[in-house]
Amino acid sequence: MKFHLKPVSKHSIRVKLTITLTISILLIIIILWGLNRTFLESYYLHSKNDILGKTYNDINALFPKDTEITDFTEKQILENELEIERMEDNRNVSISITPMINPVLWFDQSKWKSVSYIQYGNSYWDTVKKIRDYVFELNRPDFTDYITYQTYDVRIKANYRELIGILDNSYVIYIKTNLESIQESTAISNQFLAYVGVVVVLLSSGAMFYISKRFSNPILQLSGIAKRMSDLDFEVKYPVATQDEIGELGYSINTLSDKLEKTISELKSANNELLTDLENKVQIDEMRKEFLSNVTHELKTPIALIQGYAEGLKDNISEDSESRDFYCEVIIDEAQKMNTMVKRLLSLNQIESGHNQINLERFDLVALLQSVVDSTKLLFEQKDVTLHFEAEEPSYVWADEYMIEEVITNYISNALNHVEDARIIEIKLIKKEKVIRVAIFNTGSNIPEEELNNIWIKFYKVDKARTREYGGNGIGLSIVKAIMDSHNQKCGVTNHETGVEFWFELDTQIG
Repeated sequence: MKFHLKPVSKHSIRVKLTITLTISILLIIIILWGLNRTFLESYYLHSKNDILGKTYNDINALFPKDTEITDFTEKQILENELEIERMEDNRNVSISITPMINPVLWFDQSKWKSVSYIQYGNSYWDTVKKIRDYVFELNRPDFTDYITYQTYDVRIKANYRELIGILDNSYVIYIKTNLESIQESTAISNQFLAYVGVVVVLLSSGAMFYISKRFSNPILQLSGIAKRMSDLDFEVKYPVATQDEIGELGYSINTLSDKLEKTISELKSANNELLTDLENKVQIDEMRKEFLSNVTHELKTPIALIQGYAEGLKDNISEDSESRDFYCEVIIDEAQKMNTMVKRLLSLNQIESGHNQINLERFDLVALLQSVVDSTKLLFEQKDVTLHFEAEEPSYVWADEYMIEEVITNYISNALNHVEDARIIEIKLIKKEKVIRVAIFNTGSNIPEEELNNIWIKFYKVDKARTREYGGNGIGLSIVKAIMDSHNQKCGVTNHETGVEFWFELDTQIG
């Protein structure tokens, strides 16, 4: 799944990360520049002092206490000279060592040459003069170890850091090192730091802008997934490839997507069930109203006839016995119709409610059909209807024989009531793999296609005038549908060019 990422905006995390890193690096460089400018000179002087002190200690270790240089062998003197020269070269210092002179002699330069001494370094007389000036003019003739101070040479315009000390063997040591121009060095260092800082900021900004893409792209991808989830599209999933925070977030998004999909699916199912229940409730209410209306309508006519003829008998409207017998026959006939309808309604209610227990048994369907046909043979003759039914070899099925007899009787009765034109009724058995279909066909008018699904509803009549002629009440096909549903079998109706065919199916095998 590919995502089209939006152009980088100034509010994106990628830009914010890059700006934050750039500002952080810039601040670090500015702080370093300020520290360098403020403390570099002091640190440089401190380092020079450390070098001078270390040199003093190292040379002091070369000359044991109470030992004059003249006491050393020539070899030892040469070794000390070599070590001191190495210190001068490696530490960028100049070293002079002289024996302590009687303070009185410091004031008489002409007597200096009479003093026995060994000198390491150059400008001996300048060194002695510096020592004399420092010791006597500063009134410090009794100092021990060493002291350091800074001087400035006006002639060559250079700063120096100098050390004057007394070694353990009472020799005087003078060490000098050039400080160079510390201000110039600091300026050069800061300038270099500024150049390096600009380069580092540019490089780090570019690198961060590139690297941040690896972090911002997964976030944008997750954002796209979340947007699709908001549109109820749960097909897309985040490919979890890492175990970091982004990976955990992707895993959580995937889990949330699955749970949302499942929850919404359950809600839709529950909503559909609720809508179905509401529709069923509305339909049941309509059916209840229609049922009451139909029952009222169906009972109204026979009750009115019974009441009218009974009142006539009571009032002796017709005194002859023949008229009274006719009135009684009408009353009995209408009462019989009412009784039949009530029985059918009770039977239908029992079947639909499941209170009428189905007794599955194996019986010969052909024999049952033949029995129903024989019992209605007189009706075929009275209505001048030709029956086509060839008794075949026995066909055994599993069903409730009494209920199936009711289905066959209702189908044949319905066919007799609607047969027209050639006035032919045909009964066929169509054998399939595990079921057998019984089809009862009658010639006549087709049932309108929009009415095919409604004929199974109680009291529903396609042609009300025609139904009234033969006294039908629209319950027979409802009983057929209820019986076949209780058997978990199919039933239906099919229009043909010359008539209508009603059918139902039964199992030929159990299980």
